[in-house]
Amino acid sequence: MTLPHLDRTESDRLTQDSHAGIDRLLEIMARLRDPATGCPWDIEQTFATIAPYTLEEAHEVADAIQREAWAELKGELGDLLFQTVYHAQMASEAGHFSFADVVTAISDKMISRHPHVFGDQSRDKTADQQTRDWEALKAKERGAARTLDGVALALPALTRAVKLQNRAARVGFDWPTTGEVLDKLVEEAREVVEARDTLTHDALTEEVGDLLFVMANLARHLKVDPEAALRAASQKFTRRFARIEDWLAETNRKPNDSDLAEMDALWNRAKAEEKARNP
Repeated sequence: MTLPHLDRTESDRLTQDSHAGIDRLLEIMARLRDPATGCPWDIEQTFATIAPYTLEEAHEVADAIQREAWAELKGELGDLLFQTVYHAQMASEAGHFSFADVVTAISDKMISRHPHVFGDQSRDKTADQQTRDWEALKAKERGAARTLDGVALALPALTRAVKLQNRAARVGFDWPTTGEVLDKLVEEAREVVEARDTLTHDALTEEVGDLLFVMANLARHLKVDPEAALRAASQKFTRRFARIEDWLAETNRKPNDSDLAEMDALWNRAKAEEKARNP
């Protein structure tokens, strides 16, 4: 949807029209990037400099959903949509593609990957079967590409590990039971212990990476989202540490005025408090 060049009067009318929908947002973006009259910061940006903001906004959407902050979600989705518009504007300026091309591409993809909705394929299938069919269609689209090609490097590390493992599992490269994953986890943990005093930092980093990779595989076998599990654990840590700070504040102290033994005892108190509240 590339808008025709507008004169300033028409552009002002469109950008101030709260009912103009996506056309309004596209014009706002074009104005921000205008070399003569736009925002100096926006004009300087590139795909590479904007990409981190895109990832950040996606995480903020996920955060609002996890907190069930529905009033916030509207704004976060808008921020994420703006990132798509931003990249499309830069692509249009460079002659790569337009926002309309982005819309066409995703629409075509959704239709081709849902033949049970938009074609003559039966809808009589489970969600799991649909997931397998989806992956089969993706594999067909990749053609002769290697099994692990196309798993985005910029994904969160745990999520990317699970996606790589799922790809490998679909061609038979996977442990058949959770027990074997647990055995591998013990093996990798032992290697970290053995390596901590003998290996270089780079080699130790590799061993820790192996351990985390197996942890992601364990989560996959248990049908647990490792990103969600780790986020929940981090939230729990934050919540309990806040209680430690609250109790220390009652005696006008902060954590650095305490010691590990006292804070560990307060941690156990916070843990017991939560369990009593949520038996």
